[in-house]
Amino acid sequence: MGQEAKKSLKTRLALKSSLARETLAEFVATFVLIVLGCGCVAQAVLSRGVAGNVVTINIGFALAVTMAVYVAGGVSGGHVNPAISLAMCATGRMDWCKFPLYVCAQMLGATAGAAAIFGIYYDAFMSFADGNLAVSGPNATAHIFATYPAPFLSITNGFAEQVASTALLVISVFAIFDTRNKGAPHGLEPVAVGLLIFLLGCSLGMNSGCAMNPARDLGPRMFTAVAGWGLEVFSAGNNWWWVPVVAPMVGGIIGAYIYVLSIEIHHQSETEDTEQDGDTYGKYELTNSADIHLGSSETSCA
Repeated sequence: MGQEAKKSLKTRLALKSSLARETLAEFVATFVLIVLGCGCVAQAVLSRGVAGNVVTINIGFALAVTMAVYVAGGVSGGHVNPAISLAMCATGRMDWCKFPLYVCAQMLGATAGAAAIFGIYYDAFMSFADGNLAVSGPNATAHIFATYPAPFLSITNGFAEQVASTALLVISVFAIFDTRNKGAPHGLEPVAVGLLIFLLGCSLGMNSGCAMNPARDLGPRMFTAVAGWGLEVFSAGNNWWWVPVVAPMVGGIIGAYIYVLSIEIHHQSETEDTEQDGDTYGKYELTNSADIHLGSSETSCA
């Protein structure tokens, strides 16, 4: 194929709408997150601990998030999480008109990722417990795809845990990308986010797996409901399914406003930065506005 033909093909295939590019990027990145993250869980569960354990799962999911953010970070921001997208909209970092499209793309990407894992490990699923697709019990496999509460966990405690963990996630993510603060070195932000996910999984994952992501949990759960596990995936754990959907959204809003109100709005202005010799802020690129409008956005949906 000649250079002119290649250019012509690229011209025809390239998306002209920035919103379409961002939505597609969120779909692909969330697909990558679920395939790599849930793949770690599948390997550990289906091998009955021979090919993985809680350590490999925590490390694997952290690296999966890192890769997902690298995949879409330069196009859409690499949210791969409706709670992050909601926090971005609520603090004026993204237009509200993008929110439903981002969420739909994330949900579809997560569902497609779950289907891919089921296909990749289909023979393993069929040989595990004679092909019985169980939600609970010693041969349960539904938790490969979605989170389920520990037997001792109440709905109230689980809801509070998901709110707190997601709030910590958003506070830390905002700090990582805040160039007026210490921030992460340019290009290494996804690595810092991955380390954050590893830390949260190690510290807050015992109760229910620390989902912190409605798309990551609900999309694969819906897939398992139609793939053979049945509607028990929604009734298990005293109807647990709605907690990792609603609580992270609440936690995302709380975390966003905690960071903005306690850290971001107190950054000195650019003029003050240049007037103070030796000021720490002067060492970093200034991209955030301390006078952020909490309910608006300067970005466009064009």
